[in-house]
Amino acid sequence: MTITEAARMLGLGRGGAYLAVSRGDLPAIRIGRRLLVPRAALERLLDSAGQRSGA
Repeated sequence: MTITEAARMLGLGRGGAYLAVSRGDLPAIRIGRRLLVPRAALERLLDSAGQRSGA
């Protein structure tokens, strides 16, 4: 997913999400010029933080 989509899920602004990636707090991979957040990694991050609602 894009950085913007991940930021929305985390309740961050786009700049905050890019900062989290640069600090290593948010996992991301670069494909060409695009920086993408793996959906599974983001879900694990949210689960470990206890921020996801039970589904």
